[in-house]
Amino acid sequence: MESVLQKKEISFSDKQLLKLIWPLIVESFLALAVGLADSIMVAGVGEAAVSGVSLVDSVNVLIINTFTALAAGGAVVSGQLIGKGDMKKAADSAVQLIVFMGVLSVAVTAVLYAVHRPMLRTLFGDIEADVMGHSIKYFLIVEASVPFLALYSAGAAIFRVMGNSAVSMKISLLMNTINVGGNALMIYGFGCGVEGVAVPTLASRAVAAVLVLTLLRDQRQPLHLPRPFRYRYDPAAIGQIFRLGVPNGIEGSLFQLGKILLLSAVSSFGTASIAANAVGNTIAGFQVLPASAIGTAMVTVVSQCVGAGDFEKARYYVRRMMAAAYISMFALNVVLVFLYPSILQLYGISQEAVRLGLIILWMHGGFGVVMWPAAFAFPNALKAAGDTRFTMVSSVASMWIFRFLFGLWFARGLGFGVLGIWMSMFIDWACRIICFLVRWHGGKWQSKGIR
Repeated sequence: MESVLQKKEISFSDKQLLKLIWPLIVESFLALAVGLADSIMVAGVGEAAVSGVSLVDSVNVLIINTFTALAAGGAVVSGQLIGKGDMKKAADSAVQLIVFMGVLSVAVTAVLYAVHRPMLRTLFGDIEADVMGHSIKYFLIVEASVPFLALYSAGAAIFRVMGNSAVSMKISLLMNTINVGGNALMIYGFGCGVEGVAVPTLASRAVAAVLVLTLLRDQRQPLHLPRPFRYRYDPAAIGQIFRLGVPNGIEGSLFQLGKILLLSAVSSFGTASIAANAVGNTIAGFQVLPASAIGTAMVTVVSQCVGAGDFEKARYYVRRMMAAAYISMFALNVVLVFLYPSILQLYGISQEAVRLGLIILWMHGGFGVVMWPAAFAFPNALKAAGDTRFTMVSSVASMWIFRFLFGLWFARGLGFGVLGIWMSMFIDWACRIICFLVRWHGGKWQSKGIR
């Protein structure tokens, strides 16, 4: 990777790009596969348990998305500094990010525990008592993992901007092995309920956080934690992390909050709709897997190009990576369409839930191969350039105007139920694409990098 650390000499060969992207695909697949395995195993406890876990996981996805986005945005600072060739400032920025994420995550966890009951009742409304019981039990255990998740996200993002995505892939493999193995042991071996899914999640995230921080203490890494560890608050570095990372985190949190509020509408349509929505969300992640990984890889490539001031090369790599995202996503969805019935039967959910789940997956896959890469992978190029405020405003406005308001109208006003929520999603995607393409071709993003 030495060749990509010199200003004005940024270059990624096909081999380097594949080395960066492939571990991200594997890591994403592992995370989705574990989510699928979790939901299938907890299905053995009953449909109420599936619904309870899925409702809390919608909150957890908000937390995960927020910290992952915040970490990725903060790591862009280090990526651009790598492009500039200033490795000392890049390493110092990485340290600031780790400490910032640790402190923030502890504060968020304390708030979550303080307000968990009124929050769950406000978000999910008048759901069945056994579903709420499973939700609260699962929530109380899993939320203890938030600080570990935040630290792992920060460490993984730092390794990725260095071009080393294999580290987070290997840690993810171990983390998910612990998770799945623990689930199987506790649910099938000891007959546990939702706690059989929650405890292994907590344990696996703790192990992942310890490992990634340990690896970052290796002084041979271009970006590393100092030994012995000494922290000195750097307001300039924190300011850059706030400028590039916080809008990214706000975007992720408000985007997911809108989805959670729409889920409260889904919960009013009954357990079959909740289960179909949960299963649809899980499997939909597989549909976009390669495009999502390529979008994550864009952050590394574009941030270094922008840091070096080579905008033409940034455009060149974005074109290549977007083409790869579309081709790979189309090929994957052609295969998946034949597997949906068999996958849905694994859940043991009702036939009505299976019917709704199939319609959701057919819609999401069909529209996804046309729009998803441009709506979600492409804006990572703007974020990597430092244009995070624009992507935040565009994404959040589109989400709340089109997906949220249209979703309520389609679901309740027009009587489409849970399917209406998914229909409104595609209008949101179209709006996002228009905003991002206009911004990219306008060129204003070129002035948003670190100074």
